[in-house]
Amino acid sequence: MDERPRVDSATLSPTRAVALFRRVARPIMLRVGLAAVLEVPGQRTGTPRLVTLIPVEVDGTWYLTSFSGVTAWVRNLRAEGRGVLRRNGRSEAFTAIEVDGNERDRVIAAYVARLDRTFRRDFDRRPGAADHPTFRVEPIS
Repeated sequence: MDERPRVDSATLSPTRAVALFRRVARPIMLRVGLAAVLEVPGQRTGTPRLVTLIPVEVDGTWYLTSFSGVTAWVRNLRAEGRGVLRRNGRSEAFTAIEVDGNERDRVIAAYVARLDRTFRRDFDRRPGAADHPTFRVEPIS
């Protein structure tokens, strides 16, 4: 009974400033390796879905955190349990393990520390850590 129920919250749209920054900065962030492209099969069709994310490294382990709560990529990754992360011209297949508790809190703290003030305000529109699903990336050898 220690397990908290999974929060399936509605997705909030980003503020205008964040949406504009994403459109302008996304290509630059991908080119310099700050962002990565997640490829995960869609739940219903199996068609690969692509989304740009900012992976965060904590204690030598990579994590993916949902900036916008429970989104399509989160639901697809939960259902599939694996994906491919493309970064710096390389693709890496991985198993995704959803984390919670202290591990999730440390990852979110590291993620938020990297955010600009505008992004931080947008991130904080959600009340708590449970609204930001977080996955540990475990490479498949």
